[in-house]
Amino acid sequence: MRVRVATTALGITAAFLAMPACSTDNKPGSAASARTGQPADAAPQVAPLTSTALETRLLDQSDLGSGYLRKPERPTQHDDVTVIGCPALSELGGDAATGGMLTFPHKAKADFAYGGSSSEISEELYSDSAEKLSDGIGRIFDAMTGCPTYQVVAGGTPIDMASQKLPAPHGLGDEQWSQLLTFSTGGRSTVVKQTAIRDGSLLLVVSGSPALVDRHIGKALAKATAAS
Repeated sequence: MRVRVATTALGITAAFLAMPACSTDNKPGSAASARTGQPADAAPQVAPLTSTALETRLLDQSDLGSGYLRKPERPTQHDDVTVIGCPALSELGGDAATGGMLTFPHKAKADFAYGGSSSEISEELYSDSAEKLSDGIGRIFDAMTGCPTYQVVAGGTPIDMASQKLPAPHGLGDEQWSQLLTFSTGGRSTVVKQTAIRDGSLLLVVSGSPALVDRHIGKALAKATAAS
């Protein structure tokens, strides 16, 4: 049961990240931005990498070490998603496909389980203009960390959420975001750390068990940008 909860947690997070872009005319919230690093507006224009090229830059089992098993890609689910108690997230749109990815056209993803336990780690790579990547991921992190507690109802299942902005890893990439999410449902709680790093026209998002995210975020960025 706990593994299933963890999977749901990662899927719900990805659902928010897959919501369509909002107008830049929206007023910013009162919460401090979850973003650190340099803004993207001065970054040089670089052609995006294809999804095929991004696939080759994902971590694999040999990069992660022993005990990791790559999980098969899950079919996309289309559950109705409603956000309660967080107007900033509600304004982004309540309908999204759980388990989805960001809407950038160039993307790749890999999911791993560790040690036969409920510990999981998910890596996503995207490529687009630096400004589009920065705006897309920044809006979501700012909205989520701006609401300490709220509730998500996905496919009729209520999930209590708690979010906390975390210090982003300095010295990695051009911009960084990080947060800690606690998902509670059916008497069970799962903690998920999510860290995003933009490096030029690449965006890396690593989610999962906090210890696994901390262990592999640097390695993931190094492989993703090695041939840039």
